[in-house]
Amino acid sequence: MNTPRIPNPLSSPDSPKGDGRSLLRAKTIATRVTPEELAEVETAAEGAGKTVAEWLRELALKAARERPADPTELLLAEVSALRYMLLNLFHATAQANAEGKHLLPDSVVKIRDQANLRKLADARKLLAEFLSQEGPGEGKP
Repeated sequence: MNTPRIPNPLSSPDSPKGDGRSLLRAKTIATRVTPEELAEVETAAEGAGKTVAEWLRELALKAARERPADPTELLLAEVSALRYMLLNLFHATAQANAEGKHLLPDSVVKIRDQANLRKLADARKLLAEFLSQEGPGEGKP
């Protein structure tokens, strides 16, 4: 097995020199594995052309960023986006009609894109507000 290269802790591919010194990673995540598991991880990292640290970091961040994991959150995000789009489309159409104009296709696309950008944050906010309420009959008005 090849000796894994030791990554520069200041390394980032975005560095002006290309050597990646603009990003400082100062925190460590540790876990215990069996010798067999370590061999599997090292083989996978080597197969990807990465150090074990790079491979594990990318895999962990990818998994952490795969959201929403909760189907309720996903459903609420889609409902929230639909609500946002409908309200904004009705408003934009009414405003255009009042001015004797028509709603342009670009406006519809912008409203859709904005709804997609904010839907997960809106869903999380709604869930947090709901979960912060007390039990039935004791909740906030």
